[in-house]
Amino acid sequence: MTATQPSSLAERPDTRTEPWLVRVVIVAVAVTFLGVFVVLPLVVVFAQAFSRGVVAYSSALTDPEALSAIKLTLAVAAISVSLNLVFGVIAAWAITKFEFFGKTVLISLIDLPFSVSPVISGLVFVLLFGAQGFFGSFLQAHDIQLLFAVPGIALATTFVTFPFVARALIPLMHEQGTLEEEAAISLGASGLQTFFRVTLPNIKWGVLYGVLLCNARAMGEFGAVSVVSGHIRGETNTMPLLVEILYNEYQFVAAFAVASLLAMLALITLVAKTILERQLDEGQVLRGD
Repeated sequence: MTATQPSSLAERPDTRTEPWLVRVVIVAVAVTFLGVFVVLPLVVVFAQAFSRGVVAYSSALTDPEALSAIKLTLAVAAISVSLNLVFGVIAAWAITKFEFFGKTVLISLIDLPFSVSPVISGLVFVLLFGAQGFFGSFLQAHDIQLLFAVPGIALATTFVTFPFVARALIPLMHEQGTLEEEAAISLGASGLQTFFRVTLPNIKWGVLYGVLLCNARAMGEFGAVSVVSGHIRGETNTMPLLVEILYNEYQFVAAFAVASLLAMLALITLVAKTILERQLDEGQVLRGD
């Protein structure tokens, strides 16, 4: 250590130039904003859900309609996350490891669901697969039911969530480069061997991070699912749709009970997201990035 280098963190100069009062005000504004718009709504949700006791809360969640919504939400999330996992890994691998015509177009298409309203996305599927849609007559002739059924809900959810895995992996794989893959291939490894033994272990935390965000969005999706579901009670209502129906029917305890499950998912997602971000940062430090 040279004489010009500080020997400890305590000896480092304070780079904050703002007055003490300004820093206090900034922190207070940030904490107040989070308290009003994040913490307070969560407190209200759980307070309303348990306002009539644990028995009423449990009864609301064990209602056949609520159980159907929970099962459908989990099933749709599993389908969409599985499809997006495969697509996201392949898309990120292609974009970061290969040069091909149309790469810019592919990147733009991946971002498309971020710029299109979910309601518009659902409406597009209605125009494509509805009775009067482009493929409507073909689907009816072959007795295929997409809209107002599980396939349509899964299709709409997959569309609005497919950027998450790819977008979590593309920056990570860009930073890692292709040196390790090139070394593996030069030693005789095939393309698949290189992917499973070199690429995939290096991006495992990024994959989990993308899957986590994708799953959270899939379970909480409302707009696109609302358009294509048909709101058939006990059959095509997911948890967010059921919350709206119960609230409009003044069944507040039941509505907030179901909403509390989504809130718990958000909290679990937040904790898991923090852990995965730490793993990603540690992995980059170990690699010397």
